[in-house]
Amino acid sequence: MWWLILALACGVFALTLLLLWRKWIAPWRHVEELIRQIGRGETPRTFLVEGGAVPRRTGLALETISARLQELERSITGRESGTQTILSAIQDGLLVVDANRSITLANETFGKLFKISGSVTGASLLDAIRQPTLERLISEALRTGEAARSELELADSQTGVDRHIEVSAVPIKKSSSEIIGAVVLFHDITELKRVDQMRRDFVANVSHELRTPLSILSGYLEMLVDNPKISRDELARILPIMQRHSTRLALLVDDLLSLAQLESPGARLDLAMVNLRELFNNVALDWKEKLAAKGLRVVVEVDADAVTLRADETRLQEVLHNLLENALKYSRPNGQIWLQAKRRHSEVVLSVKDEGIGIGKEDLPRIFERFFRADKARSRELGGTGLGLAIVKHIAQLHGGYVEAESELGRGAVIRVILPIQTMDEDQCAAMKAQ
Repeated sequence: MWWLILALACGVFALTLLLLWRKWIAPWRHVEELIRQIGRGETPRTFLVEGGAVPRRTGLALETISARLQELERSITGRESGTQTILSAIQDGLLVVDANRSITLANETFGKLFKISGSVTGASLLDAIRQPTLERLISEALRTGEAARSELELADSQTGVDRHIEVSAVPIKKSSSEIIGAVVLFHDITELKRVDQMRRDFVANVSHELRTPLSILSGYLEMLVDNPKISRDELARILPIMQRHSTRLALLVDDLLSLAQLESPGARLDLAMVNLRELFNNVALDWKEKLAAKGLRVVVEVDADAVTLRADETRLQEVLHNLLENALKYSRPNGQIWLQAKRRHSEVVLSVKDEGIGIGKEDLPRIFERFFRADKARSRELGGTGLGLAIVKHIAQLHGGYVEAESELGRGAVIRVILPIQTMDEDQCAAMKAQ
């Protein structure tokens, strides 16, 4: 009989343990697994917990927590994506450092400026870039609590031209005025520097070009005033010199006015269909006598698919006159000059080719600058203002085109004016110039 009581007691004990397991122990293990999954960033298949009321309520609470965590993660991801988009759109370099000069944020432009690949977040400023000027600037901003500004020169190995960067460092302060870092902006002012240097060079060149003829004219006029009874022979010597320099002065003023008009926002084109063959033949006829005096022959070559072009005929004549004048100056006697028009994809290429002295490789990229002369002594001896090719470039740009040059010393030169076949209308040209 006792063994029956013992068996019954064991059964009751086992049933009690099973109930305790299913109601308390197993549910909490399930809850523990749910917590581990949420901690790993996973989404559990179900949050239903079998067992007592407390484990079931805990499962439902974990479901709510998981949903809120996912919503928060999506919000953070969206904000980070938006922040990165904004940082990528900023054309200036952006750098944020903490009080220990560790980088907390940097955009792509900053990485490109300093040739840095990959993320630099968390790195020390000195380890990321070695720029003593930048280090001093940031140190000053962190020490004084005031914005600081300076300039950097960065060598560009691709172009060989130094880049000028304006750097501004602004300290980050807490409400208690404690400085916790600095925001640094890098603005590329290379183009501004270049334009400013061009302006200075232009003013200096204009002053120089005007000074020579004015000084000569002024000197001879003073001599004539001081010696009213000067001999006819002396007058015969002086007056041609004065006339030559007054002509040079007039040409210089005309070219300056033409260039100013082309560069003005209100510059306009009188667009019409231009027959390039007729245009080339007329220009060659205009220059026939001057070319014949040097024994030069003009060859006109116009492709069948490049006969007509919508452009400003008067401006194109000005282009060809300037290019022919250059070709005439630098061609050797008894040579040839080619006037060519060819189709190239959606463009028409107008070119003037000569067999002259040519242009050196170091001078070739600068020949379209105002007043630039590859051979200054020879150029002044042959006359001209030094503005012809600059005028050619601006006329091409006004038509929506561009210019090219190809040359070798002693083997002649070819200057090309490339214009789009569908030339812009007047409103588009004015809008482009206004920009």
